Amino acid sequence: MSLAKITSVSGRGVYVPGNDIDTDRIIPARFMKCVTFDGLGEFVFFDVRHTPEGKPTGHPIDKPQHKGATILLSGANFGCGSSREHAPQAISKAGFKAIIAENFAEIFFGNSTTLGMPCVTAAREDIAKIAAAVEADPQTEVTIDLVKLEARFAGQTVKISQRESARDALVNGRWDAIGELIEGLPTVRATAAGLPYMAA
Repeated sequence: MSLAKITSVSGRGVYVPGNDIDTDRIIPARFMKCVTFDGLGEFVFFDVRHTPEGKPTGHPIDKPQHKGATILLSGANFGCGSSREHAPQAISKAGFKAIIAENFAEIFFGNSTTLGMPCVTAAREDIAKIAAAVEADPQTEVTIDLVKLEARFAGQTVKISQRESARDALVNGRWDAIGELIEGLPTVRATAAGLPYMAA
């Protein structure tokens, strides 16, 4: 089965302010003892969503008006710190489909792309416009258009950007290298069968 061609992502947004939000803040290390990534979503941003006693802090993603939001908005250098694959996995398992930030840490960006979760950049003032629209009306739908490289919301449009290699992989359904390999397994086997050194 071919991978989905991700040309656009639409959903309600939530703004998580701050620069240099690192992978330890996204998913604290003590929650990384899992065998699979299933269930990581409930621990995303855990230590800033709860006090040391475990009481809710009123983090944006926990506010009732933002329940079900699928577009995450944030600041500069998002996903920095250690190169834990668990960070984008936790965000994805929490229900987010895409992230808009000023820029991203390299490894986080790559890991997100292989999940089919677009990370796009926008100017600080444009992210502020989207955040303001979402704050004014949490039901505002945000559309990330990877073909036109624009984000649309509340009758407004702002320019976004994305590394061309990632954009090409997403819009053409080539974002998961393992998925591509599995899909091409019959061809791999046919090629291997024709190699003299593979003969039994």
